[in-house]
Amino acid sequence: MSPRRTAPVTLRGCWRAFLAVPCLLAPAWCVAADLPVSADQQALAREVAAAGVPLSALAPDAPDSHTVQRGDTLWDISKLFLRSPWRWPELWGMNLQQIRNPHLIYPGQVLVLVRGGDRAQLRVAQGVAPGQPPINTVVLSPRVRSQTLDNGAIASIPLHLIGPFLNEAVVLNDGEMSLAPRIVATQEDHVLATRGELAYVRGDLGEARSFTLFREPKPLYDPDTREVLGYEAAYVGTADFVRAAGTWPAQDGNPERPVPATVVITSVRQEASVGDRLSPLPPHDLSAFVPHPPAQPVAGRIVSIYGLALDAGQNQVVALNRGRQEGLERGHVLALWSDGKMTVDATAGGRPEPIKLPSEPLGLLYVFRVFDRVSYALVVTAVDAVHAGDRFTQP
Repeated sequence: MSPRRTAPVTLRGCWRAFLAVPCLLAPAWCVAADLPVSADQQALAREVAAAGVPLSALAPDAPDSHTVQRGDTLWDISKLFLRSPWRWPELWGMNLQQIRNPHLIYPGQVLVLVRGGDRAQLRVAQGVAPGQPPINTVVLSPRVRSQTLDNGAIASIPLHLIGPFLNEAVVLNDGEMSLAPRIVATQEDHVLATRGELAYVRGDLGEARSFTLFREPKPLYDPDTREVLGYEAAYVGTADFVRAAGTWPAQDGNPERPVPATVVITSVRQEASVGDRLSPLPPHDLSAFVPHPPAQPVAGRIVSIYGLALDAGQNQVVALNRGRQEGLERGHVLALWSDGKMTVDATAGGRPEPIKLPSEPLGLLYVFRVFDRVSYALVVTAVDAVHAGDRFTQP
Protein backbone atom coordinates (compact mmCIF):
# COMPACT_ATOMS: atom_id res chain seq x y z
CA MET A 1 0.00 0.00 0.00
CA SER A 2 1.49 3.35 -1.00
CA PRO A 3 2.23 5.86 1.75
CA ARG A 4 0.04 8.89 1.90
CA ARG A 5 1.25 12.09 0.30
CA THR A 6 0.41 15.73 0.83
CA ALA A 7 -0.07 18.65 -1.49
CA PRO A 8 3.09 19.95 -3.15
CA VAL A 9 5.14 22.67 -1.49
CA THR A 10 8.33 24.53 -2.32
CA LEU A 11 11.48 25.89 -0.78
CA ARG A 12 11.74 29.56 0.12
CA GLY A 13 14.86 31.63 0.52
CA CYS A 14 17.33 28.80 0.09
CA TRP A 15 20.99 28.81 -0.86
CA ARG A 16 21.53 28.37 -4.60
CA ALA A 17 22.09 24.63 -4.49
CA PHE A 18 18.90 24.23 -2.51
CA LEU A 19 16.93 26.16 -5.11
CA ALA A 20 17.59 23.19 -7.32
CA VAL A 21 15.95 20.63 -5.05
CA PRO A 22 12.56 20.06 -3.40
CA CYS A 23 11.34 19.29 0.08
CA LEU A 24 11.77 15.55 0.41
CA LEU A 25 11.39 14.22 3.88
CA ALA A 26 8.80 16.25 5.74
CA PRO A 27 5.22 17.25 5.07
CA ALA A 28 5.33 20.93 5.96
CA TRP A 29 8.84 22.28 6.11
CA CYS A 30 8.45 24.59 3.14
CA VAL A 31 5.97 27.22 2.12
CA ALA A 32 4.71 28.06 -1.31
CA ALA A 33 6.83 30.61 -3.13
CA ASP A 34 7.56 31.57 -6.72
CA LEU A 35 11.32 31.79 -6.89
CA PRO A 36 13.21 33.21 -9.88
CA VAL A 37 15.55 30.55 -11.27
CA SER A 38 18.71 31.77 -12.94
CA ALA A 39 20.64 30.01 -15.70
CA ASP A 40 23.34 29.11 -13.17
CA GLN A 41 20.74 27.58 -10.86
CA GLN A 42 19.26 25.57 -13.73
CA ALA A 43 22.71 24.30 -14.63
CA LEU A 44 23.33 23.38 -11.02
CA ALA A 45 19.98 21.59 -10.86
CA ARG A 46 20.85 19.49 -13.88
CA GLU A 47 24.25 18.68 -12.40
CA VAL A 48 22.78 17.69 -9.05
CA ALA A 49 19.97 15.68 -10.61
CA ALA A 50 22.41 13.77 -12.77
CA ALA A 51 25.21 13.26 -10.28
CA GLY A 52 24.16 13.42 -6.63
CA VAL A 53 26.92 14.33 -4.17
CA PRO A 54 30.67 13.67 -4.28
CA LEU A 55 31.78 10.64 -2.31
CA SER A 56 33.86 13.02 -0.21
CA ALA A 57 30.60 14.50 1.15
CA LEU A 58 29.54 11.12 2.58
CA ALA A 59 30.07 10.26 6.21
CA PRO A 60 33.09 7.96 6.66
CA ASP A 61 30.89 5.10 7.86
CA ALA A 62 27.83 5.82 5.66
CA PRO A 63 25.75 2.61 5.44
CA ASP A 64 24.62 1.04 2.17
CA SER A 65 21.01 1.21 3.35
CA HIS A 66 18.88 2.27 6.28
CA THR A 67 15.39 1.20 7.28
CA VAL A 68 13.47 4.19 8.60
CA GLN A 69 12.40 3.69 12.21
CA ARG A 70 9.62 5.40 14.10
CA GLY A 71 11.27 8.25 15.95
CA ASP A 72 13.86 8.83 13.23
CA THR A 73 14.27 12.41 12.10
CA LEU A 74 15.67 13.97 8.96
CA TRP A 75 18.66 15.15 10.94
CA ASP A 76 19.34 11.63 12.30
CA ILE A 77 19.16 10.04 8.87
CA SER A 78 21.21 12.75 7.21
CA LYS A 79 23.96 12.27 9.79
CA LEU A 80 24.12 8.59 8.85
CA PHE A 81 24.94 9.39 5.23
CA LEU A 82 26.51 12.87 5.13
CA ARG A 83 29.28 14.81 6.82
CA SER A 84 27.01 17.90 6.69
CA PRO A 85 23.43 16.81 7.44
CA TRP A 86 21.83 19.96 6.02
CA ARG A 87 23.14 19.08 2.53
CA TRP A 88 20.70 16.17 2.22
CA PRO A 89 18.75 17.47 -0.84
CA GLU A 90 21.89 17.21 -2.95
CA LEU A 91 22.15 13.56 -1.98
CA TRP A 92 18.70 12.95 -3.44
CA GLY A 93 19.69 14.70 -6.69
CA MET A 94 16.26 16.10 -7.55
CA ASN A 95 15.66 18.37 -10.53
CA LEU A 96 13.76 21.59 -11.17
CA GLN A 97 10.66 19.82 -12.47
CA GLN A 98 10.28 18.11 -9.10
CA ILE A 99 10.85 21.20 -6.97
CA ARG A 100 7.14 21.57 -6.17
CA ASN A 101 6.61 17.96 -5.10
CA PRO A 102 7.27 16.78 -1.54
CA HIS A 103 8.90 13.38 -1.09
CA LEU A 104 7.81 11.98 2.24
CA ILE A 105 9.64 9.34 4.20
CA TYR A 106 7.79 6.99 6.53
CA PRO A 107 8.79 4.37 9.10
CA GLY A 108 9.46 1.02 7.39
CA GLN A 109 10.79 2.43 4.14
CA VAL A 110 14.31 1.43 3.10
CA LEU A 111 16.74 4.10 1.97
CA VAL A 112 19.51 2.81 -0.30
CA LEU A 113 22.79 4.61 -0.98
CA VAL A 114 23.73 4.16 -4.63
CA ARG A 115 27.39 4.87 -5.47
CA GLY A 116 28.49 5.43 -9.04
CA GLY A 117 31.99 6.56 -9.92
CA ASP A 118 32.89 9.44 -7.61
CA ARG A 119 29.26 10.38 -6.83
CA ALA A 120 26.44 8.99 -4.70
CA GLN A 121 22.67 9.29 -4.54
CA LEU A 122 19.98 8.16 -2.11
CA ARG A 123 16.95 6.22 -3.30
CA VAL A 124 13.90 4.60 -1.74
CA ALA A 125 13.93 0.86 -2.32
CA GLN A 126 11.06 -1.62 -2.33
CA GLY A 127 11.29 -5.29 -1.49
CA VAL A 128 14.73 -5.23 0.11
CA ALA A 129 15.38 -8.14 2.47
CA PRO A 130 18.00 -7.82 5.20
CA GLY A 131 21.43 -8.71 3.86
CA GLN A 132 20.27 -8.73 0.25
CA PRO A 133 21.19 -6.26 -2.49
CA PRO A 134 18.55 -3.60 -3.21
CA ILE A 135 15.99 -4.43 -5.88
CA ASN A 136 13.29 -2.41 -7.58
CA THR A 137 15.05 0.80 -6.66
CA VAL A 138 12.67 3.65 -7.39
CA VAL A 139 12.25 7.34 -6.82
CA LEU A 140 8.98 8.19 -5.11
CA SER A 141 6.50 10.03 -7.32
CA PRO A 142 4.09 11.80 -5.01
CA ARG A 143 0.38 11.90 -5.59
CA VAL A 144 -1.12 15.31 -4.97
CA ARG A 145 -3.86 15.19 -2.43
CA SER A 146 -5.26 17.64 0.09
CA GLN A 147 -5.27 16.55 3.72
CA THR A 148 -3.89 17.46 7.12
CA LEU A 149 -0.17 17.14 7.65
CA ASP A 150 -0.43 14.72 10.55
CA ASN A 151 0.18 11.66 8.41
CA GLY A 152 3.02 9.78 10.06
CA ALA A 153 5.91 11.14 8.00
CA ILE A 154 9.11 11.67 9.96
CA ALA A 155 10.07 15.11 11.26
CA SER A 156 13.19 17.17 10.63
CA ILE A 157 14.41 17.28 14.24
CA PRO A 158 12.81 15.96 17.44
CA LEU A 159 9.80 18.25 17.77
CA HIS A 160 9.56 17.83 21.53
CA LEU A 161 12.78 19.84 21.82
CA ILE A 162 11.30 22.97 20.26
CA GLY A 163 7.55 22.46 20.65
CA PRO A 164 7.22 24.33 23.97
CA PHE A 165 9.25 27.28 22.76
CA LEU A 166 7.00 27.83 19.73
CA ASN A 167 4.39 29.16 22.15
CA GLU A 168 6.58 30.39 24.99
CA ALA A 169 9.08 32.63 23.23
CA VAL A 170 7.58 36.11 22.86
CA VAL A 171 9.58 39.15 21.77
CA LEU A 172 7.87 42.55 21.63
CA ASN A 173 8.99 46.01 20.60
CA ASP A 174 8.24 49.24 22.50
CA GLY A 175 4.95 49.84 20.71
CA GLU A 176 3.71 46.30 21.26
CA MET A 177 4.65 46.50 24.93
CA SER A 178 2.58 49.61 25.56
CA LEU A 179 -0.44 48.28 23.65
CA ALA A 180 -0.47 44.71 25.00
CA PRO A 181 -3.77 43.92 26.79
CA ARG A 182 -3.41 43.47 30.56
CA ILE A 183 -5.15 41.60 33.35
CA VAL A 184 -6.92 44.12 35.59
CA ALA A 185 -8.77 41.75 37.94
CA THR A 186 -9.15 38.06 38.72
CA GLN A 187 -12.08 35.88 39.65
CA GLU A 188 -13.39 36.70 43.14
CA ASP A 189 -10.46 39.13 43.58
CA HIS A 190 -7.95 36.32 44.02
CA VAL A 191 -4.38 37.57 44.17
CA LEU A 192 -3.32 34.82 41.79
CA ALA A 193 -5.23 32.92 39.11
CA THR A 194 -4.57 29.35 38.08
CA ARG A 195 -5.85 26.97 35.43
CA GLY A 196 -9.62 27.06 34.96
CA GLU A 197 -10.12 30.41 36.66
CA LEU A 198 -11.35 33.59 35.02
CA ALA A 199 -9.40 36.80 34.54
CA TYR A 200 -10.58 40.18 33.32
CA VAL A 201 -8.67 42.04 30.66
CA ARG A 202 -8.52 45.56 29.29
CA GLY A 203 -6.96 46.37 25.94
CA ASP A 204 -7.49 45.43 22.33
CA LEU A 205 -7.72 41.64 21.95
CA GLY A 206 -8.31 41.92 18.21
CA GLU A 207 -9.56 38.77 16.54
CA ALA A 208 -7.34 36.43 18.57
CA ARG A 209 -9.02 33.81 20.72
CA SER A 210 -6.00 32.19 22.37
CA PHE A 211 -3.24 34.07 24.17
CA THR A 212 0.13 33.75 25.81
CA LEU A 213 0.33 35.34 29.26
CA PHE A 214 3.60 37.07 30.15
CA ARG A 215 5.17 39.48 32.62
CA GLU A 216 8.39 41.33 33.37
CA PRO A 217 9.72 41.61 29.83
CA LYS A 218 13.49 42.02 29.80
CA PRO A 219 15.36 43.97 27.13
CA LEU A 220 17.49 42.01 24.67
CA TYR A 221 20.64 44.03 23.95
CA ASP A 222 22.70 43.60 20.80
CA PRO A 223 26.12 42.38 22.02
CA ASP A 224 27.88 44.65 19.51
CA THR A 225 25.87 47.89 19.54
CA ARG A 226 24.08 47.61 22.92
CA GLU A 227 20.91 48.60 21.09
CA VAL A 228 17.66 47.16 22.42
CA LEU A 229 16.47 44.61 19.84
CA GLY A 230 13.20 43.85 21.62
CA TYR A 231 11.78 42.70 24.92
CA GLU A 232 11.72 39.02 25.82
CA ALA A 233 8.67 38.32 27.92
CA ALA A 234 8.71 35.96 30.90
CA TYR A 235 6.23 33.18 30.09
CA VAL A 236 3.36 32.76 32.55
CA GLY A 237 0.85 30.52 30.77
CA THR A 238 -2.00 30.59 28.27
CA ALA A 239 -5.60 31.82 28.23
CA ASP A 240 -8.64 31.58 25.96
CA PHE A 241 -11.22 34.21 25.11
CA VAL A 242 -14.58 33.93 26.91
CA ARG A 243 -16.46 37.18 26.25
CA ALA A 244 -15.82 40.58 24.75
CA ALA A 245 -15.50 43.88 26.57
CA GLY A 246 -18.54 46.08 26.88
CA THR A 247 -20.06 49.06 28.67
CA TRP A 248 -22.22 49.19 31.80
CA PRO A 249 -25.00 51.68 31.05
CA ALA A 250 -25.41 54.91 32.99
CA GLN A 251 -28.00 54.63 35.76
CA ASP A 252 -28.99 56.24 39.04
CA GLY A 253 -26.92 59.26 38.13
CA ASN A 254 -23.75 57.28 37.61
CA PRO A 255 -21.92 57.52 34.25
CA GLU A 256 -21.25 54.62 31.91
CA ARG A 257 -18.60 52.21 33.12
CA PRO A 258 -16.26 50.10 31.00
CA VAL A 259 -16.64 46.33 31.39
CA PRO A 260 -13.40 44.38 30.74
CA ALA A 261 -13.17 41.33 28.48
CA THR A 262 -13.10 37.90 30.11
CA VAL A 263 -10.57 35.12 29.52
CA VAL A 264 -10.11 31.74 31.15
CA ILE A 265 -6.67 30.55 32.21
CA THR A 266 -5.92 27.33 30.29
CA SER A 267 -2.39 26.52 31.45
CA VAL A 268 0.18 28.01 33.79
CA ARG A 269 3.93 27.85 34.24
CA GLN A 270 3.42 30.21 37.17
CA GLU A 271 0.14 31.57 38.50
CA ALA A 272 -1.25 34.60 36.68
CA SER A 273 -1.80 37.89 38.46
CA VAL A 274 -3.08 41.42 37.94
CA GLY A 275 -0.74 43.30 35.64
CA ASP A 276 0.21 40.30 33.52
CA ARG A 277 -0.14 40.95 29.80
CA LEU A 278 -1.44 39.02 26.82
CA SER A 279 -0.08 38.32 23.36
CA PRO A 280 -1.92 36.38 20.63
CA LEU A 281 -0.86 32.74 20.69
CA PRO A 282 0.93 31.81 17.45
CA PRO A 283 -0.56 29.01 15.31
CA HIS A 284 0.00 25.59 16.82
CA ASP A 285 2.56 24.50 14.26
CA LEU A 286 5.02 21.80 15.31
CA SER A 287 6.23 21.22 11.79
CA ALA A 288 9.63 22.48 10.78
CA PHE A 289 10.95 23.84 7.53
CA VAL A 290 13.58 21.86 5.69
CA PRO A 291 17.07 22.52 7.11
CA HIS A 292 18.98 24.82 4.75
CA PRO A 293 21.69 27.48 4.98
CA PRO A 294 20.87 31.15 4.47
CA ALA A 295 20.65 32.37 0.89
CA GLN A 296 22.99 35.27 1.69
CA PRO A 297 26.01 35.58 3.99
CA VAL A 298 24.95 36.21 7.57
CA ALA A 299 26.86 36.83 10.76
CA GLY A 300 25.78 37.66 14.27
CA ARG A 301 26.05 36.83 17.93
CA ILE A 302 24.10 35.05 20.63
CA VAL A 303 22.16 37.56 22.71
CA SER A 304 21.19 35.30 25.58
CA ILE A 305 20.52 31.76 26.72
CA TYR A 306 16.78 31.14 26.99
CA GLY A 307 15.71 30.68 30.59
CA LEU A 308 17.93 31.17 33.63
CA ALA A 309 21.03 29.24 32.51
CA LEU A 310 24.37 31.02 32.13
CA ASP A 311 25.48 28.78 29.28
CA ALA A 312 23.91 26.28 26.89
CA GLY A 313 24.66 22.87 25.48
CA GLN A 314 23.13 20.57 22.92
CA ASN A 315 19.31 20.73 22.67
CA GLN A 316 19.07 24.05 24.50
CA VAL A 317 17.69 27.28 23.07
CA VAL A 318 19.49 30.57 22.45
CA ALA A 319 18.38 34.01 21.23
CA LEU A 320 20.18 35.52 18.22
CA ASN A 321 20.69 39.18 17.32
CA ARG A 322 19.43 38.69 13.80
CA GLY A 323 15.83 38.22 12.67
CA ARG A 324 13.38 38.65 9.85
CA GLN A 325 14.83 42.02 8.86
CA GLU A 326 18.22 40.40 8.24
CA GLY A 327 16.74 37.54 6.22
CA LEU A 328 16.70 34.77 8.82
CA GLU A 329 13.85 32.27 8.57
CA ARG A 330 12.72 29.04 10.13
CA GLY A 331 14.84 26.11 9.10
CA HIS A 332 18.08 28.03 8.65
CA VAL A 333 21.14 26.09 9.76
CA LEU A 334 23.96 28.24 11.15
CA ALA A 335 27.55 27.50 12.11
CA LEU A 336 28.28 28.30 15.75
CA TRP A 337 31.64 29.76 16.81
CA SER A 338 33.16 30.55 20.19
CA ASP A 339 33.97 34.19 20.76
CA GLY A 340 37.77 34.20 21.01
CA LYS A 341 39.00 35.23 24.45
CA MET A 342 41.15 38.25 25.25
CA THR A 343 44.55 37.33 26.68
CA VAL A 344 48.11 38.68 26.67
CA ASP A 345 51.28 37.71 24.87
CA ALA A 346 54.05 37.72 27.45
CA THR A 347 56.55 35.76 25.37
CA ALA A 348 58.38 38.66 23.69
CA GLY A 349 60.30 39.62 26.82
CA GLY A 350 58.93 43.14 26.99
CA ARG A 351 55.63 44.51 28.16
CA PRO A 352 52.82 41.93 27.77
CA GLU A 353 50.72 42.73 24.70
CA PRO A 354 46.93 42.28 24.74
CA ILE A 355 45.73 39.89 22.02
CA LYS A 356 42.42 38.31 21.06
CA LEU A 357 42.31 34.62 20.27
CA PRO A 358 40.51 33.52 17.09
CA SER A 359 37.00 32.11 17.15
CA GLU A 360 36.80 28.32 17.10
CA PRO A 361 33.98 26.12 15.74
CA LEU A 362 31.49 25.11 18.40
CA GLY A 363 28.66 23.37 16.54
CA LEU A 364 25.44 24.08 14.66
CA LEU A 365 22.24 26.05 15.31
CA TYR A 366 18.77 25.38 13.89
CA VAL A 367 16.52 28.45 13.68
CA PHE A 368 12.88 27.69 14.59
CA ARG A 369 11.26 30.99 15.66
CA VAL A 370 11.85 34.37 14.02
CA PHE A 371 10.84 37.87 15.06
CA ASP A 372 11.71 41.19 13.41
CA ARG A 373 15.17 41.60 14.91
CA VAL A 374 15.58 38.51 17.10
CA SER A 375 15.46 34.77 16.40
CA TYR A 376 15.46 31.66 18.55
CA ALA A 377 17.59 28.66 17.61
CA LEU A 378 18.15 25.17 18.94
CA VAL A 379 21.74 24.15 19.62
CA VAL A 380 21.82 21.02 17.46
CA THR A 381 25.44 20.13 18.16
CA ALA A 382 28.02 21.63 20.51
CA VAL A 383 31.54 20.52 21.39
CA ASP A 384 31.76 22.93 24.33
CA ALA A 385 29.57 25.22 26.40
CA VAL A 386 27.77 27.97 24.46
CA HIS A 387 27.72 31.47 25.95
CA ALA A 388 26.07 34.79 25.22
CA GLY A 389 28.37 36.65 22.85
CA ASP A 390 29.40 33.56 20.88
CA ARG A 391 29.13 34.02 17.14
CA PHE A 392 27.29 32.44 14.22
CA THR A 393 27.70 32.49 10.46
CA GLN A 394 26.32 30.61 7.49
CA PRO A 395 27.66 27.01 7.59
